[in-house]
Amino acid sequence: MTRQFYFILLFSILISLGIGVGIGGRLVPQEGMPIRVVANYLHAVLQADRTFYTQHVVERMEDMLIVTATENWREERTLPLPAQFFKEASRGLQVAGKPFRYRLMGLWPLNPENAPHNDRERKALEQVVEYGEVTEQEIQIDNQSYYQAIFPDRAVSRACVNCHNAHKESPKRDFKLNDVMGGLEILIPLK
Repeated sequence: MTRQFYFILLFSILISLGIGVGIGGRLVPQEGMPIRVVANYLHAVLQADRTFYTQHVVERMEDMLIVTATENWREERTLPLPAQFFKEASRGLQVAGKPFRYRLMGLWPLNPENAPHNDRERKALEQVVEYGEVTEQEIQIDNQSYYQAIFPDRAVSRACVNCHNAHKESPKRDFKLNDVMGGLEILIPLK
């Protein structure tokens, strides 16, 4: 290769760098990701994990008659129900001091802890159940501002439907696959 080739190559690289620096210098630096995008990412991960556990662990083990999932999983040495798996994972985050929280919410909860905490949450959850879409708002907990997103929690497997419809404490017994059974609340601190 000739000296002229290397000169043209070097000249092209310098021109490209100059253009790149010029364009890059005019871009406005981003302060961070929009909070709704963060909530969407968290929801996608949480939902994928829970769905996988429900369909590929609980249902598979029950189909193979190896072990079942029960409410009293610790005492009975069974698998945790998908909602309990979810709750225990959330507790693990809180113990580790992570800044966000999540939980399942329901208008017809089997566990009273999963009921809305106040009228504002109840109204937001009613919208989620009725329209099947996310609601979002700013709320206060212990003088701390949080972004609250409530995503529709759908019955993704027959295990969800069967458990809720057959449970002795269930206030609603007519769930079908893909029904919105409640909400998945994600709380992200605003400071």
